[in-house]
Parts: sequence; structure tokens; C-alpha cells
Amino acid sequence: MKRRRSREYALQILFQIDLTGSGFNEGVWNEFWEGNDEDTEVKEFTRVIVASTQEHITEIDEAIKKAAEHWSIARMAVIDRNILRAAAYELLYRKDIPPSVVMNEALEIAKKYSTEESAPFINGILDKIAHSGDKETATRKGKKSKG
Repeated sequence: MKRRRSREYALQILFQIDLTGSGFNEGVWNEFWEGNDEDTEVKEFTRVIVASTQEHITEIDEAIKKAAEHWSIARMAVIDRNILRAAAYELLYRKDIPPSVVMNEALEIAKKYSTEESAPFINGILDKIAHSGDKETATRKGKKSKG
């Protein structure tokens, strides 16, 4: 449950960053948590997802574009785009988290925060990313990743 909460918070922060174009910084981080006394473990995993997704955004968006045939990142709903980005980060750079867990979590979050059509759309893209050769390439590129 803690990781799910972290993923939901990460989605909210990534959504905010995407809409405002502000980038991830301490101001954004502190403002988000103002008045929210959340568990340290939840905050730490949230920070890893957000910071690492932002750090690798170019590679992540490229993997999403490749998997989302005929869809540009800009055409995707903001919420779906950011669910995909966070989940793609985990699929591409986190060997310690099974792809099935990442995909299930992304689908549950999509069902909660997005439209009925979003879950199959997100599932299809994440499945392609999980089974593509991009995972090895990204992992090699991301060896220095904090996440």
C-alpha cells in the first residue's frame, strides 16, 4: 500500500510539473507536501519516482513514442502521459520491481484517476515497453541513476 500511495503522489507531482512546465525542484516538492504529514518511506519512494522520471524524461518519452504507434506524447491526456512516464521509468530502470507489478499498479492508478478507455491504452503501451529491447539500453544508460 505504501508503494501505491507513493506512485499516486508521484503521478500528482508529475502532473503538476507537466501542466506548469516548472520542472522538479525543492519548491515544487515542499509545496506539494505542505500540510501533509506522510510517512517518510512513502515520501522517499515518491521522490525517487519523480526525480528519476524527470532525469530520464527524454529516454522515457522516446520509449513511449515508439510503443504508442500513431500517438504523439502531446496528444495523450496529461494524466495518461504521466502514468505512462512513471511506469515506464520503473520498467526501464528498476530491475528490483517485477514488470507485472509495475503494470498492475499503473492500471489500478489509471482506473482511479483517468477514463475507462485509459487502462487498455496504458496497458498496451507498457506491455510493448516491457517486452522491447529498450529496457536493456535504458538500463545500461541509467546505471548511474539514483533510482
